[in-house]
Amino acid sequence: MTDAAPAFTLHQFDLQCGVTLPEATLVYQTYGELASDRSNVILYPTSYGAQHPDIDWLIGCDRILDPRRYFIVIANQFGNGLSTSPSNDDRCGLAEDGVWFTHYDNLRAQEQLLRQVFGVERLALVYGWSMGAQQAYYWGTHYADRVERIAAICGTAKTTDHTKVFLGSLRSALTADPAWNGHRFEGIPDRGYRAYARIYASWAASQAYYREKPYRQCGYDSLEDYLLRGWEANYRRRDPHNLIAMIDTWLRCDVGNTPVFQGDTANALSTIQAHTLVMPATTDLYFTPDDCAAEAEQIAKATYRPIPSIWGHRAGNPYQNPEDEAFIRDAIAALLNH
Repeated sequence: MTDAAPAFTLHQFDLQCGVTLPEATLVYQTYGELASDRSNVILYPTSYGAQHPDIDWLIGCDRILDPRRYFIVIANQFGNGLSTSPSNDDRCGLAEDGVWFTHYDNLRAQEQLLRQVFGVERLALVYGWSMGAQQAYYWGTHYADRVERIAAICGTAKTTDHTKVFLGSLRSALTADPAWNGHRFEGIPDRGYRAYARIYASWAASQAYYREKPYRQCGYDSLEDYLLRGWEANYRRRDPHNLIAMIDTWLRCDVGNTPVFQGDTANALSTIQAHTLVMPATTDLYFTPDDCAAEAEQIAKATYRPIPSIWGHRAGNPYQNPEDEAFIRDAIAALLNH
């Protein structure tokens, strides 16, 4: 892996919101070697707030995705600060300006990248956690005959109303800061970051997690230390405009709400041909087991296998949690051998 990740440029790229960008950039990173027949490709889209160095920990010989066997492509979603985002492109405003990204935009950009740069038409697996899982569902519905397997870890094909309330609270916390002028931040939203991080922390882990305090085993001295260093400091690394842009993408997630399916989510799910692993966490508070199970019932080749964990949503990204990592690794090995 090189220090500077490669970038793919899309010209005259039409966003689903109706705006056309003269140029859009998709930053990506690859791991492993592409097979001569191009049959070993895994697409791994990024999750909320993440860039590829944040999520490639699970790529390794003894990890969840093995680069000795597979050619793994991490595609940074629009709005994450590496690919085209409000922080690096003045033409990208926010929803207040009539500009937003959708996963349909991410999907089409990723398809062009894989086809034009690598000559890849078919994927062995689309692996995604959280917003990455949402993108995996878009691939399974819109390129049904080109995706062999889907691993949807702690994510749904459509954002529920309950999750929209959560996302609205994050957005409101950031934009309630005095630095917000109604369209942009004129300074660092210190109060906004602080409120945002505490809302996020309360949802991302379960009640049992906070009772048992496993964060102490990760080097945090107290609950306040965990909230400050484990949450607030992490999101302060991200431009607040990008955090809002990704919220706006998440709010609009619906595999049926595209020109292809015209609002028919059930029809979209019914078109998935891939062997699909639907894997929520038993204690996830916003991609709940019930919501994930309901979607799995609409997918012909779905396997529903929840992660038994107190870590809530973060069970699906268990870089601090070897037990949940082993559970996911075993499930992915079974899926890839299917």
